[in-house]
Amino acid sequence: MLDEVDPANIEATILKLVSFGTRHTLSTQNSTVRGIGAARDWIASEMRKYAATSEGRMTVEVPGYIQPVANRIPFPVRISNVVARIEGSSDPSRVYVISGHYDSRVTDVMNYESDAPGANDDASGVAVAGEEQGLYGANFLAQSLRNASVNVEGMLNNDIVGSSTGDQGQKDPFTIRLFAQGPPLSESDDVASTRLRIGGENDSPARQLGRFVSEVSANDATGMKVAMVYRLDRYLRGGDQTPFLQQGYPAVRFTEPNENFDHQHQDIRVAEDGTQFGDLPEFVDYAFAARVGKVNLAALWSLSQAPGMPRNVTVDTSTLGNESQFSWEQQVDGAELAGYELVYRPTAAPLWTHAYDVGNVRTATVDLSKDNVIFGVRSVGKNGYKSPAVFPFPA
Repeated sequence: MLDEVDPANIEATILKLVSFGTRHTLSTQNSTVRGIGAARDWIASEMRKYAATSEGRMTVEVPGYIQPVANRIPFPVRISNVVARIEGSSDPSRVYVISGHYDSRVTDVMNYESDAPGANDDASGVAVAGEEQGLYGANFLAQSLRNASVNVEGMLNNDIVGSSTGDQGQKDPFTIRLFAQGPPLSESDDVASTRLRIGGENDSPARQLGRFVSEVSANDATGMKVAMVYRLDRYLRGGDQTPFLQQGYPAVRFTEPNENFDHQHQDIRVAEDGTQFGDLPEFVDYAFAARVGKVNLAALWSLSQAPGMPRNVTVDTSTLGNESQFSWEQQVDGAELAGYELVYRPTAAPLWTHAYDVGNVRTATVDLSKDNVIFGVRSVGKNGYKSPAVFPFPA
């Protein structure tokens, strides 16, 4: 499947989105050739073409709502998401979300008339509307999923993933940043306090998802390195991963390694020194964007093929000792489950360094002190695919 990710197709998609002039959230929704409404309808049409070949496993919806006057919303406007759903076969109740916002803007965030091509921000990611005006589309989607008690085990947000060149000409065409937050936004004070007390601040669900993505996607098959950044997002910026985190879902953000701010949130113009401003398609590296697509595909495929993560993972802290004992619960019926692995790493290491195959059990004891390393438990499928690890809390 990775070989089917084609830079030419990505270029065609970006150029088509740019052709709508502006995709500002407040722009017209009545035209077939200009504005966010035309872009929305085209994206939905393309998704439905793919769905037509899926034998009923893929469906496309355009849910939305009328956003009343609010911050950056001077008049009521319809916010619409284009949502394509591919149904799984073995565990369809487990959901993964991959997204990118399809709206765009210029220097004045309220200017919905001027051309705002948004080639890199974020035609290169494309899926959720309303980000530039305040994450309205992502809030709506995340809240809808939470209200429906949907089990979202991971969300990958692609936002500004189309250029490998920074504002000083620096190039890094084989690295993508992955931003992963520490202690969850939704965590209670008691849980957050326990997490800090036991040294689990680097083992939030978001960072476990980030580790997983790095382990399965940074390789010769994708041609990319995944640089995990221990932050929610860049300074002074935000993205659609935040509403998912606020709803208690693991969520991370992909962003190119070196940004050029002359090409973000800018009116299209040429300065006296010849500098071209504006988020124009000539500044997109389509081969780079294709490799980012491969990173997403490798991650999503690996997540979907693995069993669900173990639940209620705990470590026994009732007595002092140099052994470590763990317990957990199985998430699904076990038809696809081979067993579990206990993983660990030095406390200052970013990725897992060791793994024990403990079999198809619900408890395990190892001759290694829980004081000296960070532990995790992950599910292993009969196909060999492994879930993200889960950090144990005291029983």
